[in-house]
Amino acid sequence: MEVFETLAIKIPNAVLIDGVTEHSVDEVIHFLEQYGDIGRKVTIDSPESEFNNMLVAEYASGLSLTRLSQLLPHTFISDSGDKFHIESLSEIYASKVSGSKTNTYLADLKRIAKLSGRDYAEVLSEGMTQIRRSLAELNPETPVVAKPEDSKPPDSVFPPSVPASLPSKSPSATSGAEAQGGERHAASIPAADLNPPEVQRYVVEHVVRGGDSLLHAFHRLRAFSGKVPRPIQETDYDTWRSGVELALKDPSISDLQRTRLIRDSLLPPACNIVKHLSLDTPPEVYMKQLDSAYGTVQDGEELYAKFMDTFQDSGEKPSAYLQRLQVALQHAAKRGGVLEKDMDKQLLNQFCRGCWDNNLISELQLKQKKHNPPKFAELLLLLRTEEDREAAKTLRMKQHLGTTKQKATTNAQFANTGEETNLCTALTTLTKQLSQQMAAIQQQLAALTAQQCNVKPPVAACPASKPYGPKKVSKNPKPSVSSPKPGFCFRCGEDGHIKPQCENAPNSALVSAKRKQFDNKQMWQKQKSSTSEDLN
Repeated sequence: MEVFETLAIKIPNAVLIDGVTEHSVDEVIHFLEQYGDIGRKVTIDSPESEFNNMLVAEYASGLSLTRLSQLLPHTFISDSGDKFHIESLSEIYASKVSGSKTNTYLADLKRIAKLSGRDYAEVLSEGMTQIRRSLAELNPETPVVAKPEDSKPPDSVFPPSVPASLPSKSPSATSGAEAQGGERHAASIPAADLNPPEVQRYVVEHVVRGGDSLLHAFHRLRAFSGKVPRPIQETDYDTWRSGVELALKDPSISDLQRTRLIRDSLLPPACNIVKHLSLDTPPEVYMKQLDSAYGTVQDGEELYAKFMDTFQDSGEKPSAYLQRLQVALQHAAKRGGVLEKDMDKQLLNQFCRGCWDNNLISELQLKQKKHNPPKFAELLLLLRTEEDREAAKTLRMKQHLGTTKQKATTNAQFANTGEETNLCTALTTLTKQLSQQMAAIQQQLAALTAQQCNVKPPVAACPASKPYGPKKVSKNPKPSVSSPKPGFCFRCGEDGHIKPQCENAPNSALVSAKRKQFDNKQMWQKQKSSTSEDLN
């Protein structure tokens, strides 16, 4: 505890945060600033201390910590899913210091009793009497009524620093003391010393506050921020609202606790919508504000039409499809699209209509149950049982057929090993036959070609030999006419160079004109060639 005194921290105005890292400090501080301004933040750097690497946030005013103390101890969950434990530093300091001081005080009383030779119970009784007087001076208006000494003090309530069982004389020792003439008498502690009213009040407040904390933790809601896309550690609005509805229907929770539950589970930007509302505002007002921002805006008819258009997806199990249908039907029922008494009938009808597994529907005789439809839980159990039975049967079939196929493959391997030589010989013979057939086909093709050209077919032994007889020479050979070349640049239209070597500016008009002249020249050249052929 010396580390807090060294840092000069105002313990009544500070909270201690465990588990904070450099990346998550801003999120925790943003949460704490909702209850008041923070004067300073100190990270404890003392390896010898049990509070090493913890963060101390000191409020500028004690009223801020008073507002926050209703939530403490509190576990804050960041956007990344990390958890941080926030606790009041004054309670930690008081429990640690008072506990150590009390133990030291009791050890001193034992040492005094041992050195003085007196009974420890007598010394402790005197110390308790002095404590009771000090308490009476602090609260003079509180009447202190001592009970008779022979009454047995209650076993359930004791001061935190006093052990439940005090040293007492054994029966044999008591009888020995009485035999010696009562030289030593058993010390008796008044019941008022063991159970003063201040201690009773402290115990009652501690129990009530502890019960309230347990109740708050039991009904804790999952975090919701309204961000898009939704973070992995958060839930969607419909699921979060279902948890709020359970808390609203619980009679053991007050409206103030419900409001605190809602505020604690909201993160920015969702918490900004209800930030202006006070803790005294009814939880229904909180939900109305959030519904206007994140609730569905479709009416019952549209949701019912969406339910009727919900069909089984590829690879989806029938049980998963039924659960998806149930969620869509509940949304439609909340908006008045379906009557609650007709929900089971509508669910079964749409399942038979949208499920593609007709064998399953026939096996369970679901169409015959439309007049008396089962509940959602009963129908879901029927589907899951049938799916499990079919999965087990399929597994047995795969195991059986897989073993048989493996044995057949092994036998085939042994058979093929002995026939490899014969297969190679057969392939060689087949290759030779195919080669001979291809040679014969080539000869026939050459003969047919020669007949069509009125040329004597070549001899089979010499396929490359020339035909017999002198060649026919044309009396008037055709003059070779070369096609004209453009002779101008396709970029600027000038003569003497080509486009890749052109450095002039583009001239599309000149290029188009010369292209037209060149096309006319080509057409004239073709007409001249055809006329020459006709004359020959």
